Amino acid sequence: MSSLRPFCLTAWLAAPAAAALLLLTPVSQSRAQAQTAQATPAPSANSSSSQTTVAATQPAAQQRGITARAIDKVKEVAKSAGDIFSRVPCLPPKGGSKPMGSLPHVAAKLVAGKPVVIVAFGSSSTAGYGASSPEFNYPNRLAAQLHRKYPGADITVVNAGVGGEDAPEMMKRLQTQVIDVHPDMVIWQVGTNAVLRNLDPDDTAKLVEDGISRIQAAGGADIVLIDPQYSPAVNQRKESAGKMIKLLGKVAELRHVGIFPRFEVMRDWHENQSIPVESFVIADGLHMNDWGYACFAQLLGDDIIRSVGQIKLGVNVPADVRAYRPM
Repeated sequence: MSSLRPFCLTAWLAAPAAAALLLLTPVSQSRAQAQTAQATPAPSANSSSSQTTVAATQPAAQQRGITARAIDKVKEVAKSAGDIFSRVPCLPPKGGSKPMGSLPHVAAKLVAGKPVVIVAFGSSSTAGYGASSPEFNYPNRLAAQLHRKYPGADITVVNAGVGGEDAPEMMKRLQTQVIDVHPDMVIWQVGTNAVLRNLDPDDTAKLVEDGISRIQAAGGADIVLIDPQYSPAVNQRKESAGKMIKLLGKVAELRHVGIFPRFEVMRDWHENQSIPVESFVIADGLHMNDWGYACFAQLLGDDIIRSVGQIKLGVNVPADVRAYRPM
């Protein structure tokens, strides 16, 4: 494994520090200026007054220097995130693309110019743990991509990710945070914490299937499941992870919903595209960094856009073959 340090982890540490400096600087400047006013004697004909004034204003000048450096650091971090794919391109898995079905509900809404609501439901990798800022979590990345593609569309991507949860906890908030929002699409990331907590994959699969049934009964939103990530922490539990991935695939097939094979996509980055794991997973060996979230969102968004194109071309994909597989 390469010793390359994850560039986004540095950004994650630098950005809050720079932001803190920006927040504190105006207060420090005003205090320094107040102290200067108090320390400066009334003007006189001798040279000591001018020397005192120069000496008293030096702390404020130093603070302005700190502010400038903080601003430069923030700009550097923003640029680093902005040109993220110029370093490592985001490519779909090698080996050609498999036929995919459509996401008829959200695609039809976009074609008709109607508002679209997408709920990203999941745990910490939906909430965005490991990203340098909320702007770079996958739901916000996905929203930005769709807004660029459809600038006149009313698209809302709701981030309903809560760190540490899996199917048992998610089912408790399924009604209020998903169904009651009346989404056109639900992207449900699930299964990783179940693997890490040694929960029975069969129990998780049953809960997910029940959740899908409830969402479908409430309005028929398009649904895409996201399986666990390819990462050192997950790979340590290879048998459980493999069973979880297989069962989620079966649930998707049984309930005629889509699945984004995140594990296989991320494994392709490493094994076929020769991208070091440290370049898309942070130092905890589990969560994605800015690049990982960005590429994940890009591939997901590309297929939503492709589905909209199918609707525009009049491609009619029956609901019972909505096999969403960006491979």
